[in-house]
Amino acid sequence: MKSDIHPKSNPVCFIDVSTGKKMLTRSTVRSQRKETIDGQEYFVVLRDVTGDSHPAYTGEKRFVDTAGRVEKFTNKFRRQRSR
Repeated sequence: MKSDIHPKSNPVCFIDVSTGKKMLTRSTVRSQRKETIDGQEYFVVLRDVTGDSHPAYTGEKRFVDTAGRVEKFTNKFRRQRSR
C-alpha cells in the first residue's frame, strides 16, 4: 500500500446552528475556528441542518406553499408560449 496518499483525519466538532447540539467526530474537514473540548482541540464546523434538526428525522411538519409553486410554473410557461 502506498504511504502518505490518504488525507489526514482530524478531530472535528459539528455544531447544529438551529439546535446548538455538538457532534464530536473525526473527519478530513478543517476550519479556521477551533475549540478545546475535554482537553482536546477540535476544528469547529457549523451546519444549518443535521440529523438532529432535519424534519425527516424529527417528524416536524413544515408547510410548503405548493399552490404558489404551481402558479409560478404555469405563469412561466404561459409567457414562453405567447412569444
